[in-house]
Amino acid sequence: MADQSLKNKKIIISAGASGIGLAIVKICLSRGAIVFVNDLNQKYINKLNNNNFFNKRLFTFKGDSSNEYEVKKFFDFIIKKTKKIDALINNVGIAGPTATLEKINSTEWEKTLKVNVTSHYYFSKLAIPMLKKNKGGSIINLSSGAGIMGFPLRSPYAASKWAVIGLTKTLAGELGKFKIRVNAICPGTIKGDRMVRVIKDKAKFLKVSKKTIEKEFISMASMNCWVYEEDIGKMCAFLISSDAEKISGQVIPVDGNATRID
Repeated sequence: MADQSLKNKKIIISAGASGIGLAIVKICLSRGAIVFVNDLNQKYINKLNNNNFFNKRLFTFKGDSSNEYEVKKFFDFIIKKTKKIDALINNVGIAGPTATLEKINSTEWEKTLKVNVTSHYYFSKLAIPMLKKNKGGSIINLSSGAGIMGFPLRSPYAASKWAVIGLTKTLAGELGKFKIRVNAICPGTIKGDRMVRVIKDKAKFLKVSKKTIEKEFISMASMNCWVYEEDIGKMCAFLISSDAEKISGQVIPVDGNATRID
């Protein structure tokens, strides 16, 4: 029998048309959820819509998660279909520049913080009233191993992901009385397109081979493994489900026991 642990739960996800976000969307839909996806890339949205594997339970919207006006338009779109939701997944994020701090320009710094942190503020601010109408629910913020350890050559990324942890802990305290749970997931070294770009940039900066950097990333976990996008989707599905109804304010690594980031 198919897993229907999220049947009819209404879930909002930012940057849900590719990468980790797409994996989360597919798993939530496969478990019976109704999913509202915001993404900046129309090509990815079209591909997701063309798959049409879940008929009328998937709703997509093109918008910039770091633009408050566009996030508001996305929520206007959602409210036309439902006044309450069960979960928000703040997934959007960018890698930011690879360089020592003194070589990072302010535009790159500010863009990384705006996409990785301020977008969470925009989405959460509008989602919380809908979760309250639902008399409970779940907010999941995507942080990173860089949110619990330092990350040399990636200071704006690390700063943003530590900020996500602070936001998570604070919201868990504010929203507990409304039965709204707030948790952060910290993915490890994900096998995917973003990591391909990160490895390429770091290899170029250090003037070594991409293979060398790839091996270093895998070795950071005691399990000596990649983490897959679906692993993050499964953790999101669990945290939204009734099985996790007493879990809040937690920082949950899904990383094969990463012991360092360097």
